Amino acid sequence: MSPVRGRYSTHDQEHYERPRRRTRPRTKERPTYDDALDGLVVTVDRGRYTLLVEERTVTAMKARPLGRKAVVVGDRVRVVGDTTGDDGSLARIVEVHERSTVLRRTADDDDPVERVIVSNATQLVVVTALADPEPRPRLLDRALVAAYDARMAPLLCMTKSDLADPEVLLSTYRSLGVPWVVTRRGGDLDELRERLAGQVSVMVGHSGVGKSTLVNALVPDAHREVGHVNAVTGRGRHTSTSAYMLRLPPLPGRSEAEAGWIVDTPGIRSFGLAHVEPEHLIEAFPDLDEMTEGCPRGCTHGEDEPECGLDEAVTAGEADPDRVTSFRRLLAARSASDH
Repeated sequence: MSPVRGRYSTHDQEHYERPRRRTRPRTKERPTYDDALDGLVVTVDRGRYTLLVEERTVTAMKARPLGRKAVVVGDRVRVVGDTTGDDGSLARIVEVHERSTVLRRTADDDDPVERVIVSNATQLVVVTALADPEPRPRLLDRALVAAYDARMAPLLCMTKSDLADPEVLLSTYRSLGVPWVVTRRGGDLDELRERLAGQVSVMVGHSGVGKSTLVNALVPDAHREVGHVNAVTGRGRHTSTSAYMLRLPPLPGRSEAEAGWIVDTPGIRSFGLAHVEPEHLIEAFPDLDEMTEGCPRGCTHGEDEPECGLDEAVTAGEADPDRVTSFRRLLAARSASDH
């Protein structure tokens, strides 16, 4: 027998197999994280999360057991690890508390993937310039639809009133009962501050309408970058690249708890609403909703629907025609282009 054959005989083959992986046995027990602290997500950037934990600014990553579940601005979470906030420290998000509201949009109306923008907000501030750039009513309508779908209170904020009369735009939305404020360059923001107090408000609008300018005026140490409107296209440049949550200074005579929060978001050029169902939208208008109880099954309450209860209510003088028309405009905005 050759030396090689004797060295690698069939009797010894188990000694030359690939070593087996030695892993811990699986267990159904999960860590309780009794030492976890509560935190608030204020911004997200490339897989890193900036949190407020006991008034400290903490950087964190997402724990693997959370899987593909998104963690977004506004989430209230539990964190473990290094929560000192020191340079180079990194904590770990291990749990996301249940969300009270979710503001979402799809990239386009035929895109089935929903993107959560902000969670746990109470108010959607739809910012539009009255001029430079010109208002885009369809985009405003779609933002309002998203607010109603998320069960958030809408607020229309019109900027640059020194350039155009706000009444032209207001006449379109007054019948919906949407509250509004008007601002001008260098003007008083007391009314807007009052509307924001005690709320978690998300500012949305297309680029160039003045969102970041407002944020810098409301929160002087925010230092949000301000862009300019392109003279050729009439559109603004994206200056905010990610949503960022900021605590508002309290109003005179009020406590920190009553101050409220504001979320600045990147300028949007589309607001897909593939996730919104007609029945969810009509529920945001209780006075109209009760008039649709006798509608045929599957009625969307649009203007082309036969035997819709809204038409019967208008004919009988029980519904405001302008309000019904405005609601149906929002309903149509679900599928119409926002340009």
